[in-house]
Amino acid sequence: MNGRIRVLIAEDEPTVRTALSELIRSESEFELVGAAADAAQAIELARVHHPDVALLDVKMPGGGGAQAAGGIRALCPQTRVTALSAYDDRTSVLEMLGAGAVGYLVKGTPAVQILDAVRSSARGLGALSAEVTGDVIRALAGQLKREEFEAEMRRYEALHVRRLIQGQGLALAVQPVFELATREPVGFEALARFHPHGLRTPTRWFERADSLGLLVDLELAVAREALGLLGLLPGNSFLSINLSPATATSAPFARHLDGVPAGRVVIEITEHAPVDDYGTLNAAIQGLRQSGVRLAIDDAGAGFASLQHIVRLSPDFIKLDISLTRGIDADPVRRALATALIAFASEVDAAIIAEGIETEREYETLRSLGAPYGQGFFLGPPGPPSFEIP
Repeated sequence: MNGRIRVLIAEDEPTVRTALSELIRSESEFELVGAAADAAQAIELARVHHPDVALLDVKMPGGGGAQAAGGIRALCPQTRVTALSAYDDRTSVLEMLGAGAVGYLVKGTPAVQILDAVRSSARGLGALSAEVTGDVIRALAGQLKREEFEAEMRRYEALHVRRLIQGQGLALAVQPVFELATREPVGFEALARFHPHGLRTPTRWFERADSLGLLVDLELAVAREALGLLGLLPGNSFLSINLSPATATSAPFARHLDGVPAGRVVIEITEHAPVDDYGTLNAAIQGLRQSGVRLAIDDAGAGFASLQHIVRLSPDFIKLDISLTRGIDADPVRRALATALIAFASEVDAAIIAEGIETEREYETLRSLGAPYGQGFFLGPPGPPSFEIP
């Protein structure tokens, strides 16, 4: 900064704006470049004049001081913002500091302190009125502790996820899929188990991996282990693997399929997996399907997304969600929905797999409705790949 300190004022009260303007003009080391009455005007004046310091009222029209501070800092990163307000509550102070203010003065602060604050701001130093200092310091200290704790937890969880990716604590179970008419197993679903990380369910670990940007890596690790189970399963059975679209269409997953009997592999896309562009996804998985890999849509009936997946992806299998199969023997609404989905699947040359069958009555009802396949604890719980089929 060379020469005088160029100052912008934004204050909606005309008398206060005039007083502040006169105060700035009274010091030869300062140059008043503009005096705004609202946030939008303050941002525009800052864009034109690029002040060294912006002295902003917290509650002015047009979005307030936080809006003005954010806009000014975006256009003029070198501008230092100091808030001036009649409010000394912690929320107002932290909102302004969060928007980029380096100082916060309560109205009624002596003129000499306001001038000192402008000088400090120009040098990049902060200035807080005594009325807010103790409360803000305590709040910021608490916030820093929370941020440090959250950062430490993020590092801790990232470490554990990376260990799982490396195979440490990763195990697999398989749950059989049965032909309902014969109760003969036709396939198996691979289910990840993470040990000794039992405080979180596998679903929660996958969600955490997603938040850490490690979902594809973790799913690839599980897929690699799952594909290795094919030799332990009956030769005519399929193996289904739950994958997000990003993993299913990745080059590393395609490499995992090298040397694998692709006709025995089923990829399950869940209701919870977002798809932004079905055309791109269909094109990406076309090569896999040409090699023999089949596609299943999981959680059908759980929500709108699964129906979108079914219509747009033309799956080979449609997995009826447990929310429809649970108690289907006693609920005509569930039976009607299941009947509709079974008929739809037949029309589009797909096959229904009813999930979560836990009672003989559910099994008998689904079989009578024409569901060809099913899985659940009644038919066979998850277990190691070499377990005996009941």
